[in-house]
Amino acid sequence: QASRLVELPYSSFDDDDNTAEQDPGVWYPDPPKPSPFSRCVRYLAFLWNLLFLLLGLLTLAVGVWGLLTKSSLLGGDRGAPLGSDPMLLFVLAGLGASAVSLAGCLGALRASPCLLRFFLGALLVFGGLELLGGLLLLLLRRRLRDALRDLLLLCLLRYQEDPDLQFLVDEVQRGLQCCGLESYRDWESNLYFNCSSPGVQACGVPASCCREPLQGGSEPNAQCGFGALALGPMAAAALLHTEGCGAAVAAGLRGQAGAIAAGAVTLLLLEAVGALMALRVLRDITAWRVWQ
Repeated sequence: QASRLVELPYSSFDDDDNTAEQDPGVWYPDPPKPSPFSRCVRYLAFLWNLLFLLLGLLTLAVGVWGLLTKSSLLGGDRGAPLGSDPMLLFVLAGLGASAVSLAGCLGALRASPCLLRFFLGALLVFGGLELLGGLLLLLLRRRLRDALRDLLLLCLLRYQEDPDLQFLVDEVQRGLQCCGLESYRDWESNLYFNCSSPGVQACGVPASCCREPLQGGSEPNAQCGFGALALGPMAAAALLHTEGCGAAVAAGLRGQAGAIAAGAVTLLLLEAVGALMALRVLRDITAWRVWQ
């Protein structure tokens, strides 16, 4: 018998035909051909991972941009140390998402069982960590409240030292119309705002605590909180938001619990969809190799 052309369904992304040499006089069964559904799943798996690869690269770029902006990588005087910089989380998250998504892309493109298994294992690890984090949030709610309080206090103490923390604290105080942790007087624990400090910010609070932070209704007034800690309670209440942010942040998180849970479930569903598509592609590759 003459040689026959055997289609290799996963030899390339375009499923080109290849010639297979067979021994004469021996009957060979027809190779399994991928169904239209299998081809569609393969294309969708590639596009799905390509989308998350781009999102991971975007997150990585934002993190690197943030680090370079604050001169953390260049040894500048300004900015937090690299190991404690919040922008480092963006870099690590971007690297992780990009690496896993790249493995999924190449696994679907080149029909590589090794890359697909790595992709599935990474998704399993990420999903397990997310479920574990959700359980810890439910079981350790009291400790998490204490940890949140300590984090907010750390933000107050390092307000001038880290631009990221400064931006975060100002946004929280403006958005929730609060000041300090328990009250506006918590800012006295900050080295620069303490009344014994020799600087111009002594006995002051950030401008984000002010009820009217804009001077003349248009221009920001960065000095509106200067000397506020030296005022009496009534005068301070007329100038500042005197309520603390601790209770407001906790209430805000409780109010957004449904949205946070919905976001976590959506992320798990997206990971499950990606895992199912990768499993289907891997099954088709395995079926072809078993036939060989």
